[in-house]
Amino acid sequence: MENNQANKHVYDNTGFQHDIGEPPPYSYHAYPHNPSYIAGPTQINTQQNTPPPPQRKGKKSCPWKYILCVCLCVLIILVVAALLLWYFLYYQCLFGRSCGPGGRCLSSTQWCDGEWDCLDGEDESYCFRQKGNNFLLQSYSSITKAWLPVCAENWNDNYGKTVCRQMGYRRQDYVSSSQISPSTSAPEGYLKLKFGSSYGTLIQSQLIYSPGCSARAVKLQCLECGKSLAAPSSRIVGGTQAVNGAWPWQVSLQINGQHVCGGTIISPNWILSAAHCFQKYNRATEWSVVYGDVKLSKMSYRRSVQRIINHEDFDSVTNAYDIALLKLMQPVTFTERVRPVCLPNSGINVNAGARAWITGWGALISSGPTPDTLNQAQVTIYDRQTCNAPHVLDGEVTETMFCAGKLEGGVDTCQGDSGGPLVVNTGDVWWLLGDTSWGYGCAVKNKPGVYGNITYFSEWIQKQMQDD
Repeated sequence: MENNQANKHVYDNTGFQHDIGEPPPYSYHAYPHNPSYIAGPTQINTQQNTPPPPQRKGKKSCPWKYILCVCLCVLIILVVAALLLWYFLYYQCLFGRSCGPGGRCLSSTQWCDGEWDCLDGEDESYCFRQKGNNFLLQSYSSITKAWLPVCAENWNDNYGKTVCRQMGYRRQDYVSSSQISPSTSAPEGYLKLKFGSSYGTLIQSQLIYSPGCSARAVKLQCLECGKSLAAPSSRIVGGTQAVNGAWPWQVSLQINGQHVCGGTIISPNWILSAAHCFQKYNRATEWSVVYGDVKLSKMSYRRSVQRIINHEDFDSVTNAYDIALLKLMQPVTFTERVRPVCLPNSGINVNAGARAWITGWGALISSGPTPDTLNQAQVTIYDRQTCNAPHVLDGEVTETMFCAGKLEGGVDTCQGDSGGPLVVNTGDVWWLLGDTSWGYGCAVKNKPGVYGNITYFSEWIQKQMQDD
């Protein structure tokens, strides 16, 4: 994590590089300017004997070619208009939502109504979310087309466990349901349980809209996450060695006992990493997840990988959608040194200039040797405008990513850190905001590292965990 001048655009793990290609500049043709006709002064003919101009005799001919051309043009315009209308109404689902690209178009009232209308249940896969540091439970209302707090009337732990399971968590990891005041007076209303509801079905089918709530809103915790025993609290310039218990969610992803990429524990069954780590080695049986200590040589726990799920839109040219999930053969057992990080709730907003922490077993200088002990460093998160400045990353940072580091250089992730976490502490909880993706060299001036934007992928992550 030291300064080392380089100009290659590389992933932050050994063996993955990337050539830059830019699209041709957009060209346009100016619309032709037709000058207006300017009439001259009226002149009177004073010659009385001027013969009239000759006139043609006989029947006037019909310009059939012109008429045919006009008819063909009108027909083509109508066909094109009909195709565009079909495209927007059915494929783009102009007045509703579609079951995936090109899938069945549903009306807005069919989304999160408790009935599977898409073949894979996509319309019911992201109907609950947690908001803010206090884990306020919200459900999507197809009536108001908005996320509303869930009223705590008649709510109990059985409903909480069912919702957590719907969100992709295990029932046995459930923490608690309690009551909390919404951050506002919920002017758009609440969703509350119907009379005679049952927790054995999709909970969204048991909720009805209500303008008010006699109780408070539901606070739901599905997993004890984001707790660290020894995370640093002071600012550190450059990398330093971590101690056990500081980053209990950090794992090493290995092939044949060799560290290749980093990863993050997000639940007992799931590890989050970067999609580019698995482009060359994409068989789950090749990989092992190793964890439990800050020293690679003292790792005491190992899990086999059952399945690797790369984001279906990952683009190795633009580096967009650089995220992957690993499903483990056996769940991780949590201890003081092994704990999950929290996935970012809705409303966990981190402003530009915020401090974050990066960790990994990556090289300390570009293409240098990798350490045995986990390193940690504090970085600054920059807004997309700063990241995309011509002298920085020149427009390469999309909405699926963000950049962080030090514009003056000196602190960065490097080869071997790919897929590892970037975390922030808000409300005394550690939240996973980024997974290490790519950069220009390591710790180069005006070349901060680039990270996958985990907040952007919240729905995708929940869908994969839920499908399992």
